[in-house]
Amino acid sequence: MLKLCDIIKLCGVNLGQFKIHLATSSSHPPLQAYHEGRFQAWQEDQNQKNFQCETVLSLIGLSRDKWLFVGVWKVLGVQTAGNRYKYKTEELHGLESLTGRAIVYFKRAFRASYLIGENYGDELYISELLGERHSIPDFPGFSRVRLELKQLRYVVSREVSSWKSALRSVAGVYAISDKASGRIYVGSAYGTEGIWGRWRLYSEAPHGFNKELIELLKKEGDIYSENFRFSILEICDILSSQDEVIGRESHWKESLLTREYGYNSN
Repeated sequence: MLKLCDIIKLCGVNLGQFKIHLATSSSHPPLQAYHEGRFQAWQEDQNQKNFQCETVLSLIGLSRDKWLFVGVWKVLGVQTAGNRYKYKTEELHGLESLTGRAIVYFKRAFRASYLIGENYGDELYISELLGERHSIPDFPGFSRVRLELKQLRYVVSREVSSWKSALRSVAGVYAISDKASGRIYVGSAYGTEGIWGRWRLYSEAPHGFNKELIELLKKEGDIYSENFRFSILEICDILSSQDEVIGRESHWKESLLTREYGYNSN
């Protein structure tokens, strides 16, 4: 396998004194930020002075030993903001054929996320080069759907074909989980557009014009909707009647006690 740093040098990019950023986070996923075009801002916000170097070679974790190369960034400066450090960086050009496409093999046997380049640069190997830039994964199957609101907006705004065709093909019952409180809203979708049509509405108005969610966002502010996570509880035939689907919706409300402890009032 080819070494990533060797290819970067062949592209005419000088890494200088660099650090390798192994970007992973469960609370603020860097891959989601990358898909939404926010990775630079995500990376520039640090809780320590992690980038005391000339450049940062950025990798986003995909699985245990696989990482997505998302560019080399020149460090221009840093400012403190409370207990945070706000870096100013600039992406170095010349690596467009690799950025978002190169899958890197690196076996990390420790928890550190900011590595000195000269110590670990030779251990980064390109294991695969994607035909196009990495994007949100294809539809994973109805039982595995779990979308944050920002991801849902991405899927809808770009009409990602695998998601649109799957969600348009079925009616069903879905859940919106509030990651901050743990409370759940159960809703249903029916008609010619199926779940796709209903969820498209949430991408435009996060409350979906549901009374309980309207009141929640009025109290907490619209930004609170970033805590919403969408999943599918049950699918129904797209030709199912409204009464049939609502009947299944009632079943799930009773099963999950969302009238008593969630966001359903009826």
